[in-house]
Amino acid sequence: MKTALVTGAARGIGKATAELFGKSGLRVLSLDKEPISGGIKYDLTDLAGIPKLIRSLGEIDILVNNAGVLYCDAHDAFTEAHVQEILTVNLRAPVALIEAVAPQMRKRKSGRIINVGSVAAFTGHPDLWYGATKAALLNITKSYAGYLGKDGILVNAVAPGPTLTDMYEQLPQSRKDAVMRSVHLGRPCQPEEVAQAIFWLGAESPAYLSGATVDVNNGSYPR
Repeated sequence: MKTALVTGAARGIGKATAELFGKSGLRVLSLDKEPISGGIKYDLTDLAGIPKLIRSLGEIDILVNNAGVLYCDAHDAFTEAHVQEILTVNLRAPVALIEAVAPQMRKRKSGRIINVGSVAAFTGHPDLWYGATKAALLNITKSYAGYLGKDGILVNAVAPGPTLTDMYEQLPQSRKDAVMRSVHLGRPCQPEEVAQAIFWLGAESPAYLSGATVDVNNGSYPR
């Protein structure tokens, strides 16, 4: 039985992804900084503890780097604490997790890693540091696809558009209205729809697909 580790799994896209992997028969390790029934409580700002955490979990076949942080701060009003948290959770923690699982995946000559980016990566964004970290995460996806590809490890990403999560709900209504004007279906994405794309990359996509980003945005790009 293969094992999937999903971060940020207490709610939203992470929860939907963990549930979908579980329904498919995989063993699922759900990780979040908030307590989850049957899950793993871990704060990803503790970068130093990530290698020990991964060693304690045994074999991991699929890693989903979903956990993320967004603050609706103006570009000239970010606090240093917010900047550091966004950089750590959105960018440094995914790298630390990849580095921690890579040795065992290399040994098995197999593994799949999926990073959850955002359409915020593709253009200027109202939340400066969020957009910057998501753009960097997609670049990191391509980099690790190159670093790990010769060992049979696939590294891909998804870039969701407006999705009905707690993160989306905190946005000002004016921003929700603006992004909805560019969505073909005229509605936000459901977390389960993003989870389907993640599941495909984690369990079903062809072995030749790596370093790619699947846009799950229905045409929406922030302006």
